[in-house]
Amino acid sequence: MRKFGKSLFGQVVIALVLGILVGVVSPEFASQLKPLGDGFIKLIRMVIAPLVFGVVVHGIVSAGDLRKVGRVGLKSLIYFEAVTTIALLMGLVAAYVFGPGHGMNIDPTSLDGSALNSYTEKVSQVTGTVDFLLRIIPTTVVDAFAKGDVLQVLLFAVLFGAALCLVGERGKLVAEVIDQTTQVLFKVIGFIVRLAPVGVFGAIAYTVGKYGIGSLQQLGYLLVLLYATIIIFVVGVLGLIMRLAGFSLFKFLAYLREELMIVLATTSSDSVLPQVMRKLERLGIKDSTVGLVIPTGYSFNLDAFSIYLTLAAVFIAQATNTPLAAGDLMLILGVALLTSKGAHGIPGSAIVVLAATLSAIPVIPAIGLVLVLSVDWFVGIARALGNLIGNCVAAVVIAVWEGDIDREQAHRVLNGEETAVEPSPAFDPVATSALAHPAGTH
Repeated sequence: MRKFGKSLFGQVVIALVLGILVGVVSPEFASQLKPLGDGFIKLIRMVIAPLVFGVVVHGIVSAGDLRKVGRVGLKSLIYFEAVTTIALLMGLVAAYVFGPGHGMNIDPTSLDGSALNSYTEKVSQVTGTVDFLLRIIPTTVVDAFAKGDVLQVLLFAVLFGAALCLVGERGKLVAEVIDQTTQVLFKVIGFIVRLAPVGVFGAIAYTVGKYGIGSLQQLGYLLVLLYATIIIFVVGVLGLIMRLAGFSLFKFLAYLREELMIVLATTSSDSVLPQVMRKLERLGIKDSTVGLVIPTGYSFNLDAFSIYLTLAAVFIAQATNTPLAAGDLMLILGVALLTSKGAHGIPGSAIVVLAATLSAIPVIPAIGLVLVLSVDWFVGIARALGNLIGNCVAAVVIAVWEGDIDREQAHRVLNGEETAVEPSPAFDPVATSALAHPAGTH
């Protein structure tokens, strides 16, 4: 028990239980603890942009082959699109088969849309593919880092890393400075992560204090169906994918248990991005693959969010007695495939993207969004957890596909036979032949 209490996982679990108790016993006091959770997430986000930049640049330079970088990026996008489509279809099928909105018989004209004003103003940010692609390009490099937009930072990091590779010997000093700075940032993350139990305690206490332990009863069927569908997707689809890659999903989830607990309490996968990247490297995956797949996946591989998108759209149609033809269902699927890519980095992203999706499907009354506002926080738990698991699985799959994982080390770590080894921080941008590890090694 003492060992459990000393581990980060144990401390997070204890903080979670204490947060629930405080929320139940003293709701007013608990509702004032929100800054603890918000502060923890802000501390993590403070270093995400420069950390992603450093890891990606390091990975590209250490890979030494720009064609390989392009190949990893292309394989990642192909995988993301395939798995996201499966997720969207599962949400659509679940809503159509189980009909969570049937019987509510809500008149759209009776709904008050004032609560949606702050969300609908942001719909223009996810209006289409062209706008989304243009948003990836930062106004200035400084602006990308200032806003902490991961995708914009990733774009600049790829360009910078590629240029540094081509410069050769003259870029050696720059590469070393970036690498050493990245190592320092990882140490900073280590300090911040020690505060995770405090952040978890504040976040969960606030939620229970404000919404009450019984708040899940409202729209409970939708929530149960969403959680069940995401679990089936994770265990069935992602479990099968991991099995085909040669690994156990459950051992993998056990390896990531601390990060999953933090996400469960904070409903933010951003809060563990640096730790997850580090853990995947320790598993035996090359940092070049981790650095490209994980940040890109945060915008392009939102599996659980995709399930919710189609499930919620059909739920609103059912609740408002809006009949949907087969063509309408296909339209929902097609539009969601595009709008789901613009979710990350937008405040209230779930409602905003759902509003953008419904605005392109006129048959469904957009005012129906009011129905899902009250349970958005609880939906957010499942979305964040599912998205994180999906991205971590993607990193393993792409690494296997590309031969960028040390299988023996990965199995030893997942089986608990040895402590994961820290990846070597040193690299030489010139000696690319020594740095481009043979397939299957790290």
